[in-house]
Amino acid sequence: MSDSYITPEVKARQRIDEDLIRAGWLIQNKNRINLSAGLGIAIREYQTDSGPADYILFVDKKPVGVIEAKRPEEGVRLTSHEDQTSKYAESHLKWFLNNKSLRFRYESTGKITRFTDSHDIVHRSRIIFSFQKPQTLQEWLKQDDPLRLNTSFE
Repeated sequence: MSDSYITPEVKARQRIDEDLIRAGWLIQNKNRINLSAGLGIAIREYQTDSGPADYILFVDKKPVGVIEAKRPEEGVRLTSHEDQTSKYAESHLKWFLNNKSLRFRYESTGKITRFTDSHDIVHRSRIIFSFQKPQTLQEWLKQDDPLRLNTSFE
């Protein structure tokens, strides 16, 4: 195996990073966290009491979401990873006192991304074409109605 070989997992994370950046997220590593750097911060390998989550999303310095990254071959089975995403979403975060589970949940291969709003009455994932902008999640957090009842989601 040559040094230039990139694993499928690394390729998926590179695509996810690119998609997040296009949506306006700042990407940070777990050892260099600055939640004041912008409105939306995606932190790689953030430690939870269930182990490191691939990405934890912060909006306005508050944890709001989690992304479970999977290699491209997992695209057809992405829904089978929702339990893992939920486990991280319901875990306690290191360096942060969070009593609520993270509302927004994603599974992504970098090519296929599924999204769940855990506040939907019957929450289930759906395929999305891009990650939402931090401003969008910020607005959704202010709304009382779940997204499926809110016409602004259409």
